[in-house]
Amino acid sequence: MNLELEGDTALITASSSGLGLASAKALAREGADVVICARNEEGLANAEEEISELDGGDVLAVPTDITDPDEIEALVELTVEEFGGLDHLVTSAGGPPSGPFLDTTERDWYAAYDLLVMSAVWLTKQAYPYLADSDTGTVVNITSTSVREAIDGLVLSNAVRRAVIGLMKTQAREFAPDVRVNAVLPGAHETPRIQELVEAALERGEYDTYEEGLADWASDIPMGRVGDPMELGDTVAFLSSERASFVNGVALPIDGGRLRS
Repeated sequence: MNLELEGDTALITASSSGLGLASAKALAREGADVVICARNEEGLANAEEEISELDGGDVLAVPTDITDPDEIEALVELTVEEFGGLDHLVTSAGGPPSGPFLDTTERDWYAAYDLLVMSAVWLTKQAYPYLADSDTGTVVNITSTSVREAIDGLVLSNAVRRAVIGLMKTQAREFAPDVRVNAVLPGAHETPRIQELVEAALERGEYDTYEEGLADWASDIPMGRVGDPMELGDTVAFLSSERASFVNGVALPIDGGRLRS
């Protein structure tokens, strides 16, 4: 399917690895020019090289701390200066620290809110004038299945990410028909984060092989496996395209059917 994204410009945050990188690759592969950002400059440079090797749109890498509103403003301005506009925004952020409620400090709560919610607020506010000026303006928020069903040991993610869905639903009504806003709810995908967790468990002797550990992550997924990050990336590209022109205000789980809600 041709998503007709050639010549569009997309800004994807937290995109040096994992699901953000997969989304940037999918958009670039469909012909969009992409701007990627992260705090890790080495990882960002590697991601830029990977995307530039695709037969697709141009890529610009900008080191950015998305918890700093001034850096976000500079990021959006540089995007527009480089490519002449902005058509698609994909908000992504690394997960906050894990842990139970009683071990979570007040500082942890504020930091998680800035990382997951305020970054999306600041990004959308800065990007909106350009998205509204586009004929195909979209926002896709990458969140987690934890907004539907709480995950043990992830109190910050469980509680704070739900605010992003409330934000998305509100923006979807306020911004339409000029800008569509949706969210994707990824379940387990074979990202660097899961790879690290499996390898750490392997070192502790919990598994005999990496494949055994990965299979354990997939034990309650009806599809019988974890996701490939590009499967999520392709969905983000679809939601950003005019092929999804009547899809607005949707929180779409991409989890192989694990959620029961």
